[in-house]
Amino acid sequence: MADTPNRLFLLDGMALVYRAHFALIRSPIYTSNRVNTSALFGFTNTLLDLIQNRKPTHLAVAFDTSDPTPRHTIYPEYKANRDAMPEDLALQLPHVKRMVQAFNIPVIECPGWEADDIIGTLAARADEDGSYETFMVTPDKDFAQLVTDTSKIYKPGRQGSEVEILDRAAICANWEVNDPLQTIDILGLWGDASDNIPGVPGVGEKTAKKLIAEYGSIEALLENTDKLKGKQKENVENNREQALLSKQLVTIIKDAPIDVGFDEIK
Repeated sequence: MADTPNRLFLLDGMALVYRAHFALIRSPIYTSNRVNTSALFGFTNTLLDLIQNRKPTHLAVAFDTSDPTPRHTIYPEYKANRDAMPEDLALQLPHVKRMVQAFNIPVIECPGWEADDIIGTLAARADEDGSYETFMVTPDKDFAQLVTDTSKIYKPGRQGSEVEILDRAAICANWEVNDPLQTIDILGLWGDASDNIPGVPGVGEKTAKKLIAEYGSIEALLENTDKLKGKQKENVENNREQALLSKQLVTIIKDAPIDVGFDEIK
């Protein structure tokens, strides 16, 4: 691996804001005017910790927008089951973004693209460049697919627990795969209730891992359904299209039209 003098930190803004808000849900932090600032407080703490202890050379925060994404085009029910954002959290978002900008850190939003796609695109560009060590700061399991020799997941600690840095070896061990890209196939079979991704009925996390360990990918599994038995065989065969659609929905896009260069996030 080439020497990587640049330390690039890409923050999944919405996931970290939600996490901070709900971490303090039992004892929220209020201003004297009874305005809830838990998310702002928690997010700022994460940011300060990164800046002071991790010495990033490049830093940016990506946020989702409310515009429909390519995933909604192929599957209109994508994320349709989500509860509305709690009002006291929604009111904090503009303040979180103002705070990030006050640090002179870019807030990156791209209408029609999710924060995952923004981070995936920038991490892929950094991998290609070869002079960056990238840390994707998120609690979101979907990012496992983006882990490479030079890109890692940086999972902030919860309620006093230690930070987890998940590299290629950790992802392969946790997901029981040979390549982090295979986590896409596991997620496609397993589905994701929080994003309303259907997956294959009757296939949970354990079964999905077992099937991908054996067959390598959803496509290879679908070519070998004659080796499956009983209800599992029936479920996989009857939900062929749904499995492939789910794989497409969980795949993070790595060529989103992001016009931010690394000089701008230095």
